[in-house]
Amino acid sequence: MGRITPTLTDLPAAERHAGSLVPMAAPSPDPATWGEAAARQVVDYSLRRRARLAEVNSGRIGIGEVCDANPYLLTAAEFHGAPSDISCPICRKENLTLVSWVFGDRLGQASGSARSAAELEQLARKHTDFSVHVVEVCRSCHWNHLVRSYVSGLKSQPTRTRKMAK
Repeated sequence: MGRITPTLTDLPAAERHAGSLVPMAAPSPDPATWGEAAARQVVDYSLRRRARLAEVNSGRIGIGEVCDANPYLLTAAEFHGAPSDISCPICRKENLTLVSWVFGDRLGQASGSARSAAELEQLARKHTDFSVHVVEVCRSCHWNHLVRSYVSGLKSQPTRTRKMAK
């Protein structure tokens, strides 16, 4: 069903650990198979991530400022997260976990919650436009960063407007 696929699989391992490779959570291995529910309006935060890591490496920002995942995020990573093959850029003790959060007016109580890839596919087939925010989190040192956001769900039908007669 849902898979986590890296964006650049041909990079050497040293560059992957340096934060050059950003994992991307796709709602399905082949989004084209389920038509209008495919991810759109994708925003990749890899440049912001790289800048943040450069600030940490240069000493401008302390590790405590970036390793600040709250307990709710850590719990969501444990129960709803998808493992990635990218090690934590801060502690390098374990691989990062990707957590997908959903937000949308028509999602009801599901809005603002973490969802697995299978649950994202179900929501995308039932509901119109909602946003998904993918966060990477290290359960050891509590590093967390927004990786990607996108709009998913069935495309809402455009409203028709009437032209006024002159």
